[in-house]
Amino acid sequence: PTGDCCQGSRGRGAGPARWKSVPSAVPVPPGERGVAPAGLVGTPQPPELNKNPVEGFSAGLIDDNDLYRWEVLIIGPPDTLYEGGVFKAHLTFPKDYPLRPPKMKFITEIWHPNVDKNGDVCISILHEPGEDKYGYEKPEERWLPIHTVETIMISVISMLADPNGDSPANVDAAKEWREDRNGEFKRKVARCVRKSQETAFE
Repeated sequence: PTGDCCQGSRGRGAGPARWKSVPSAVPVPPGERGVAPAGLVGTPQPPELNKNPVEGFSAGLIDDNDLYRWEVLIIGPPDTLYEGGVFKAHLTFPKDYPLRPPKMKFITEIWHPNVDKNGDVCISILHEPGEDKYGYEKPEERWLPIHTVETIMISVISMLADPNGDSPANVDAAKEWREDRNGEFKRKVARCVRKSQETAFE
């Protein structure tokens, strides 16, 4: 049995200090655009990104009239198989955010043990808060209301730098990662990187 979509892929690896920034207009907090819709528990906004943007990704609203759907652009970390890739993904926030986590889905094709074949990302930080009934994750490893778009992206970039093959969302990718990392796995990732470069700004 597995917890949620996988067995707790935490996202590991070094921080993103030397990754290149992706130029993008980060959304202005709703309070500066106008009054947020009444009754919102929270709104998917990272005002801290305006002050201290994290290198390696950019984020913005897909539609200025919908605060709950974001598009992010993630640069593949250097010195990894994903280096040079420019991967698009969508973050969809629930109406009771930040009490519950958003869902993240890669729009760009990506071959990775912790991303299923539909593009859905499976890491602990995006799992519903509370106890894991299967015992793979501690509550503090799962979603907490203090998490932000920034902390999610740091975890995702860490996941790209250091896949967790023991807790796969894509079993085939995990098998290749463990058994043929520099062969078939590397070839599939390289193809995804090339494709991402061709389609990044479409």
